[in-house]
This record gives sequence, C-alpha cells and structure tokens, in this order.
Amino acid sequence: MKMKLILSAALMAGVISATAATQPVAVAASTNGTPEDAMKALFGDPVIVKGKGFEIKQSELDQVLTGAKANAAAQGQQLPPEFSVAIVNQLITIQSLLQKATSADRAAGTAEADLQYTNLVKRFGSVEAFDRQLKAVGMTAADLRAKATQEAVAKSTLKRELNIAVTDADAKGFYAKHSADFEQPEMAHVRHILLMTIDPTTRTSLSTNMVAAKRKQAGDLLKQIRAGADFAKLAKDFSEDPGSKVNGGELTEFPRGQMVPEFEAAAFSLTNNQVSEVVTTQFGYHIIQLLDKTTAKKYVFTDTLPQINKTVADICKTEVETEKIKALAPDYVKKLRAELGVEITDAKLKALDESVRAQAEAADSAAAPLDATK
Repeated sequence: MKMKLILSAALMAGVISATAATQPVAVAASTNGTPEDAMKALFGDPVIVKGKGFEIKQSELDQVLTGAKANAAAQGQQLPPEFSVAIVNQLITIQSLLQKATSADRAAGTAEADLQYTNLVKRFGSVEAFDRQLKAVGMTAADLRAKATQEAVAKSTLKRELNIAVTDADAKGFYAKHSADFEQPEMAHVRHILLMTIDPTTRTSLSTNMVAAKRKQAGDLLKQIRAGADFAKLAKDFSEDPGSKVNGGELTEFPRGQMVPEFEAAAFSLTNNQVSEVVTTQFGYHIIQLLDKTTAKKYVFTDTLPQINKTVADICKTEVETEKIKALAPDYVKKLRAELGVEITDAKLKALDESVRAQAEAADSAAAPLDATK
C-alpha cells in the first residue's frame, strides 16, 4: 500500500479506523460512562500483572480492547481470543521499559508523542473533530496522549538500551529498496450524507418499506442541494454517519482502495465542488460532494512530508531502527521481564499466554528442520 510508512502512527492507528466515516463505528461510550467504568462497578479493578516497580490493572487492558473491538466491528471483523494476550504482553513490555527510562528518554518520548498528536489533529481538521472521534471509541485526548507518551518513552529507552544506531547510508539503502512506499497516491477530499439501509448494531438490512423511504429521502435531499441548499447543514441535520455528520459530512482525505468501491468510484469521478447523484453502497444511500483532490506525487529522499512534518530521510532512519529493534528486542525483553520478576496474576490470561507461547515454540520447532535444508 502506498505511503504505508507515512501513515503508521503506532498507537494512534489502533485507536481510530481510517475508514470509520463510511463504516460506522459502534460507540463505546454511553451516557452512563465507559464500558470500563461499568466493569469496574461490577467486578472491581483487579491487578492482572505484577512486576518490580509496576502493576497493570484490568481496566488498562479493557480500555485498549474497547477501541480495538470497536474498530474491528466497524469492519465486520472479530478479534481472536489471543489478541488480549498480545495486548497484555505489549503493556508489560512498555511498563518494564519505563522502569529503565532516563530523563533524556522521557524528554525524547514526550516530544515524539506530542508530534504524533499534532499530526493527527491536523488530519482530522480540528481538536474538536478529533475529540469527537476519540469519544466514539471511548477515549479522551488525555488518555490517548498518556498512552502515546508511555509508548514513545519505552521505545526511546529500548533504542538506548540496545545501542541502536542508524547511519545516513543505512537510511539511503532503505529508501532505495522501498522508494515505492513514498509515492503519494491521488487523494480525494469529500463530504457526504449517508442514509443507512442497515441496522448499525446488527448490520442486518432494514425492511423493504424503510429502504424505499430512505431512497426517497435521499432523492429529496439531492433536489434541495441542486436548488442551492447548504450541503454541510443538510449533512448535520440528516446524515446517519455519526463520525462525519457533526463536521458537516466532511471526511479526511483518502486514496483509492480505502473506501467501498461504489463510494470511491463516485468520489474520484467528481470535479471540485461537484455533487454526485445518489450512490448506493452496502451501508445505504450516499450523496457526495468533492471538496478537492490531491494529485499523485513521489517523494525523494530529501523531501519533507507535509502530513507529518518529517523528512523522508528521518522516516527511513526510523524504519531501519525498527528493523534492528525487532531483531534484538525479544532476547532483551525476556531478560528484563525476568529481572523485574514479571508475573501475569490473572489465571485465565496466564493460561492463555502459556498456550500461545507453547504453540509458537511448537511452530518454531517444526520449522527448524526445514530451515536446516535451505
């Protein structure tokens, strides 16, 4: 996928679905508080992991899982049971590394997290629009920034502990192999009105009469727009896409391949400010207005990427760092966990963790004879 390196804000990408605007997200928060609050009220907030200098509570795991489940549901998917173990181990790694963090690590991590937040706000157009999207997955900006900061500090600590160093030659070598990933595809920036023909919770089709009524309503709205009515106001009043209606139906820019085919085809066929006919997708009836298009471009090694205010060279260095960390981190983290006496105290999570590890070891053993013949 083009520009995949540019759009990989590690923690953020797990919080907000890039396609949420046309694939409605189940709202995690309720008027009575978050799902985590309800769980704590019923069952308390037990410690699920203990280590020297830290502990992890059930609510910390639940908060991450809530956002991940909402995004998966929006795309018609379901998380496997072992996903919770992967998250627990990620939280353990972060907390373990924080025990080793220096003041310099914390300063570097905070600066990186601040930059990630600024870039995400820019992508969503305003702090208010970003806050609304976070609320839809049961998070606040404070929650997100705290988690992003911890993750960035942990990464900075790990780089120092592993003595990771990347030269300009390393970065240029990475760019030479991955230059296609720095091609900005053509992007469309639109606003839309959606009248849903499926139940947003069950994703089942509405009755024939209700679908017909929605089609008539879409036609009536299109007539009003053609007659000069304000598109953004109609989107706020009538659109059933919760992620975009509060912003006048406006979506973040997107390339080809991200939206459902019918929506994409209509969006990219329009010229600036042109309004589509009624477009039918699996979600319902859309009316789309093109705000502008961004032409395709290939970024060279010295270019600065406007979306994230980083140079291609810096991104290449980060990717090389990541490759080196992946190679060296597992052994280091294993030793660190032993040093800190880390223990998963929740019986079910511990059993699932042991099962996942046993399966991974068995798979490695089975692959070893094959590797030896290469």
